[in-house]
Amino acid sequence: MFWNNWLGFCVGFFYSKKRGVGFITMKALILVGGFGTRLRPLTLSVPKPLVDFANKPMILHQIEALKVIGVTEVVLAINYQPEVMLNFLKEYEEKLEIKITCSQETEPLGTAGPLALARDKLIDNSGEPFFVLNSDVISEYPLKEMIEFHKSHGGEASIMVTRVDEPSKYGVVVMEETAGVVEKFVEKPKIFVGNKINAGIYLLNPSVIDRIELRPTSIEKEVFPKIAAEKKLYAMVLPGFWMDIGQPKDYITGLRLYLDSLRKRSSSKLASGSHIVGNVLVDESAVIGDGCLIGPDVAIGPGCVVESGVRLSRCTVMRGARIKKHACISSSILGWHSTIGRWARVENMTILGEDVHIGDEVYSNGGVVLPHKEIKSSILKPEIVM
Repeated sequence: MFWNNWLGFCVGFFYSKKRGVGFITMKALILVGGFGTRLRPLTLSVPKPLVDFANKPMILHQIEALKVIGVTEVVLAINYQPEVMLNFLKEYEEKLEIKITCSQETEPLGTAGPLALARDKLIDNSGEPFFVLNSDVISEYPLKEMIEFHKSHGGEASIMVTRVDEPSKYGVVVMEETAGVVEKFVEKPKIFVGNKINAGIYLLNPSVIDRIELRPTSIEKEVFPKIAAEKKLYAMVLPGFWMDIGQPKDYITGLRLYLDSLRKRSSSKLASGSHIVGNVLVDESAVIGDGCLIGPDVAIGPGCVVESGVRLSRCTVMRGARIKKHACISSSILGWHSTIGRWARVENMTILGEDVHIGDEVYSNGGVVLPHKEIKSSILKPEIVM
């Protein structure tokens, strides 16, 4: 155990020096939030951060990215089922050799209150900045670049921003382009003031916590504008893709963007063959039958069985699901251990909870089906099946 720890120390020191950020102990807070209502029925089985995305729990994408750049402790700000979260992440804590703890809210504290609540977990004598991430955000996580950016400008806080096509739907970050100084925030502007929005990834000096009271409060609307007014808030434009995957439509879009990014970064992880169209991720334990056509933008999880003649596109098939012969699935999410019958057709943002069984030749047009249901007749228009 001693030698393992010493080796880990040496490797961490080497890579920290190689990154040019010195040997530091970094921490991160992930804003997990509450009930995940927008992703129901999936969140009726597990907390939202544990919902699979591209064949691994959503939050694991963030934890792995934080580990790579030297973060040693991750604090989950949560007010719902913390014991479920911690028990699930225990194996990853050991595997990744990163400390994972919870800071539990007794009442929802918004996006700033959790920082005040977790003060003792985040601040030590090092004076080093810490990361804050929204748990719904998926991207390439350019965290190393963000550290370098933060160190270079000498301000109090750095935020990641991303460009969008329709800024009128969001709160826009107005910034000075060369140095990245944030000038102001404009909520859903009616006239064009910029096309960059808050991407939900921050790097903050410990002094930021001194600005936050322990009460429900918004970091975007109350804390950042004050720091910006003092010219101490800087924004870095996020390279690559970005998506908030906290609701089904954006989850499906996020999968497409993620798989496209994976193609560029590590194409060997994607499936290939005459039955594959575009970007497809298939767990090595999944079984695919003859005569299937799969893709584009499909993720098939561990232990799944896809029988012969199946057509899949723009969908996620979660762990243990089974799709029987000649079924057709598009623009949908199939929950864990669900079954799709022969010649069934599932489309138009159908979301199946855990252990849902769709009968043979049944059609689902946008059905949202709660866990442990059996569907024997077609769902002809989008509706929730209780």
